[in-house]
Amino acid sequence: MQAVILAAGLGTRLRPFTENFPKPLLQVAGRELLYRHLHLLSQGGINHFIIIINPQHERFYREFLARYPHFSCTLVKNPFPEKGNGYSFFLAKDYVSTPFILTMGDHVYERDFVKKALGLKGLVIDKEGRFIDPQEATKALCQKGKIISLGKDLSSYTGFDTGFFILEPEIFYVAEKLIRQKSEISLSGIMEKAKIPCSELSGLFWMDIDTPKDLKQATKFLVKTAVKGGEDGFISRLINRRVSTWCSTFFINYLSPNMATLLTTLLGFLAALLLFWSPKIAVLLYQLSSMLDGMDGEIARASLRESPFGGWLDSVLDRFVDFAFLLGLYLILKPAYPWQQTIALLAFFGSVMVSYTSERYKGAFGRTIYADYPFLRKVPGKRDERVFFIMISVLLDWLWEIFWVLAFITNLRVLLTLFLVGKRGSKLKE
Repeated sequence: MQAVILAAGLGTRLRPFTENFPKPLLQVAGRELLYRHLHLLSQGGINHFIIIINPQHERFYREFLARYPHFSCTLVKNPFPEKGNGYSFFLAKDYVSTPFILTMGDHVYERDFVKKALGLKGLVIDKEGRFIDPQEATKALCQKGKIISLGKDLSSYTGFDTGFFILEPEIFYVAEKLIRQKSEISLSGIMEKAKIPCSELSGLFWMDIDTPKDLKQATKFLVKTAVKGGEDGFISRLINRRVSTWCSTFFINYLSPNMATLLTTLLGFLAALLLFWSPKIAVLLYQLSSMLDGMDGEIARASLRESPFGGWLDSVLDRFVDFAFLLGLYLILKPAYPWQQTIALLAFFGSVMVSYTSERYKGAFGRTIYADYPFLRKVPGKRDERVFFIMISVLLDWLWEIFWVLAFITNLRVLLTLFLVGKRGSKLKE
């Protein structure tokens, strides 16, 4: 299947960002707008892209595509961009022979939007428009499942035009007839004349990028939609995610996911070292490291840089940091009696096993343990909750109580996990 991407506009409202530079190559959440189209559509089975460009920007597009040779693309130059986006669309006629996707180079979509939209027909409309300015958006009026009218000033409309189309090649005959009648045609005019189908997909993130404010808003929304909230503990939902998503929005254009992982890891190790100088300052830094721990995943998902290695590295380094901090507390307390040492060892063991049982479940069954056992979300003992509890305890000088509580809570959670998984046993689908 093919896709046509219209990218011949000048982006005048985004200047100075688009002064002699194409808008579709601007970065949103750490990735070029055009890259987002190519990546997400490729994941949906699109194997070739026809990109309609302004000739004055050809150098930038060729340099961009040279960095990503795995995408199969054809650049088609529009020598008359002033003729409107309908003419740009018409120029794809000789390159399309099967049903194809049409989208705009200055639009941005979240992953789930593209995935679901690929199974629809005609123009995809959004009846809710949660992430857009309704006054600026193009509206669509549909009757009997067909497009009747498109425009920003419609007083009566069915939904908002998302700029995402699934079309048949026959539509180019309609475009050709209109071009013979007028020197300038709009894409909306072609779709109205062809009375293409309309399909609804509401509630998911999409927007078109017209202004500098849109660039910031899109980055903010993409980071928020990148949160894997289903695996968060209570403290993450209440506090940590609010901090990490704010920081991810700011740093996403400067830090790679692995750099974010290393940053939080270094903060954690520094906190462990500071225990021997000032436990209270150390534990505050430890909590900060925990609050920022979600940044790497948020940046990875929002910037389309997810990798198995990145997830593995984050998980392993978190264990190192937790062990180092607990070891520091242990050395400060210097437990002399065997029963004290046993409690401390149980706290070490349980803290590691909480994460290990969860990760091994994902590795064995290909899904998170919380998808099959939602009840475990409410059981205390996850990393964010442990770190927060340690912070409160150190600030109150309850150092020994840390090991007692962790030994009990973490091992109880591990035993409960073993019981629940073992109870279902062979009934689990592999």
